[in-house]
Amino acid sequence: MSNAMAIAHVTQALALLIENNVGPEFGEAVKVEPRKPPADPQLEQPTVSVFLYQVTPNTSQRNNDLPTRAADGTLVKRPAAALDLHYVISAYGEETELVGQRLLGSVIRTLHEIPILPKDVIEQAAERPYLNGSDLAEAAQRVRFTPTVMDIDETSKLWGMLYQTPYALSVVYQAALVFIDGRESPVPGRPVERPEVRVLPFGAPGAPVPPGTEPVDREAAGTAVPEPGPSGGEPAVDAAAPPAKAVSPAKAVAKAPARTAAKSPTRARKPAQSAKPAKTAGTTAAKKTTRSRGGGSGAPGGDGESTEN
Repeated sequence: MSNAMAIAHVTQALALLIENNVGPEFGEAVKVEPRKPPADPQLEQPTVSVFLYQVTPNTSQRNNDLPTRAADGTLVKRPAAALDLHYVISAYGEETELVGQRLLGSVIRTLHEIPILPKDVIEQAAERPYLNGSDLAEAAQRVRFTPTVMDIDETSKLWGMLYQTPYALSVVYQAALVFIDGRESPVPGRPVERPEVRVLPFGAPGAPVPPGTEPVDREAAGTAVPEPGPSGGEPAVDAAAPPAKAVSPAKAVAKAPARTAAKSPTRARKPAQSAKPAKTAGTTAAKKTTRSRGGGSGAPGGDGESTEN
């Protein structure tokens, strides 16, 4: 976490990071200015301008510090504003030698190799008298620079806001994440006086209910087991309970045949089959058998048998 000087401290540290890495590589002195692009740039000396054109709240950490106070109003956690800083970096120089493009290439390579703001650069930027009292170097969250893509429409709107400033070749970077702490000090939490750990099986009194199950309350569900009577016989009848609704025998008898008739459908009887005609005596021919002994049509010397129908 850091105080309210964090925004200016990040801008100055970014300018020093570019100046320390681009100047020796370029071969000559490069002037890095943490201000908006000039309306009348001096092309004799290579110049890089670092301009903070927008500050937006960080969407992922916007409500991360809520709630900050307890029920009695005491401050539990110091509120902090999470911010993203948007920079436009422009390069100027002799156009015939493409100084601006060479400078911009060095800036892109520097921020690609060192995307996180180093602590020694932050401490070097804190030596400025107007940044005295900044505690950005002690922050646990380091600032990271990420390139941002802007289309022609967004670029024209951005440079249109810079009144009487000619367009120059530029790149846009986003610095995240910058925290700004509140000024109040939170009340420290009370220490633990006595640690206590209890182990209870499921189903024991006071034990938690297993996930996906619900406790069964027979009395609430209306399925309570009746208590036996004083002599151990039939259960006692509660006099305060409302009497059960009696059904007259006539109604019960009237309902029984109707239900039976509804369940058993009537079946049609099959017609009686006609009896088969008896056989007459004239249809059967009587067989007459005559046997003759000797002199018949059979074999000579044997008995003969003839059948006449």
